This record gives sequence, C-alpha cells and structure tokens, in this order.
Amino acid sequence: MRHLSEYINNDFKPFSSNETVAEIQDFFAESTLSHFPVLDDGIYLGCISSVDAETFDFNKNIADYRYALEGFFVRSSMIWLDVLEVFARNNANLVPILDENNKYVGYYEITDVIKFLNETPFLKETGGIIVVEKNLVDYSMSQIAQIVESNNGKLLGLFVSEANLEKIQVTVKITLGVMNDIIQTFRRYNYEIVSEHQEDNYLNNLKERSEYLDKYLNM
Repeated sequence: MRHLSEYINNDFKPFSSNETVAEIQDFFAESTLSHFPVLDDGIYLGCISSVDAETFDFNKNIADYRYALEGFFVRSSMIWLDVLEVFARNNANLVPILDENNKYVGYYEITDVIKFLNETPFLKETGGIIVVEKNLVDYSMSQIAQIVESNNGKLLGLFVSEANLEKIQVTVKITLGVMNDIIQTFRRYNYEIVSEHQEDNYLNNLKERSEYLDKYLNM
C-alpha cells in the first residue's frame, strides 16, 4: 500500500505575504479550494480562507490581513487518521504540510486523502458492515472483536461512529460468509443491530410473523 506522503502536492506555489488580495481573489475564483497557505520569506504564516478573501480590500496585501490567517497544518509524518481529523476540524479541503523543522513541504487535498483511504483494506476488501449499539458503560471493543472471531469471521476494521452519554454505536466490517451467526451472537450479548441485513434470520422471521398477523386481522 502507498504511504500518505506520496500524495504531497506542490502543483500551486504558496502565496507570499506581499501578494495583493486581488491576486488571491483571482486564484480562488478559478479553483474549488477552501484555503491556501501563505508564507513570509519561506516561513509558514497560516492559511487564508477563500470566504475571508472575498471580503478583503483587493487593493491591499495579504500582510494587511495577517490576523485573519488560520494556523492549522499537518506534519509529513502524521498518519492518515490524524490528517483527516485536521481536515474535518477546520472545515477545509486543503491542509498545508510542514516537516519536523517547521519547513513548508506542500499540501494535501481531501480528494487525494480519500483516494488513499479507498486503498485501505477496510474500504477495499470485500466484506459486510454491521452497525451495533450498546450502553456506553457496557461497551467493550475487545468483546466486539471476540464475537466476530468466535464465529470464524475476519475483522477488517471497526470504529466508533456515534456516541453520547448513554449509548455508543460501532461500525464493524467483516469478511462475508458468517454474517447471520455474528448478528445473532451480538444480540445474545445485548447489542442492538442498527444496520439492516438480508441475512438477518431473526428480523426475517419477525417480518413473516407480522405479515401473517396483519393478514389474519384483516380477514
């Protein structure tokens, strides 16, 4: 599998702090980028937002709006999950990359990170997805893995997809072939199955009984 650093992009040079706002506005008008990095003599100052740039006086320089720059960035050594968090936290589709010496090395675009994620086994491998829910105080990641593996399932990945003070939902991806056995085992351990599955014999039986009852009552 490729390393995320292979997606470092340098197609566009970062803005210089002495460039005019008009130049920046023209740049954003021709791109779909939400932010772009600004440097001052090679030193990263922060990102300028396309939304902010629209409100600036086009006759001024970026340096005049230094206070408005957003200082987020990622390291070239960071794993994809941490990089994705920076994208989400800053509502951006581009994040600058600095090395361990704070030297600017390029940027990531969200589309490239998504391409990288599509190559991970969690998304690339064929499998089935189950979303389970349980009380937060009773939740155990190791128990979820044990349920899958005790039914001869291969765990491709899992993550907490929703949580509050009472409940927690976990999205689980497994290899196909033992889905119904795993679903029923989750139920025996008091997990609620949030996702729907054709292989779910329990729900299919309930549906058949409900249809029979409706037919009986309408006779």
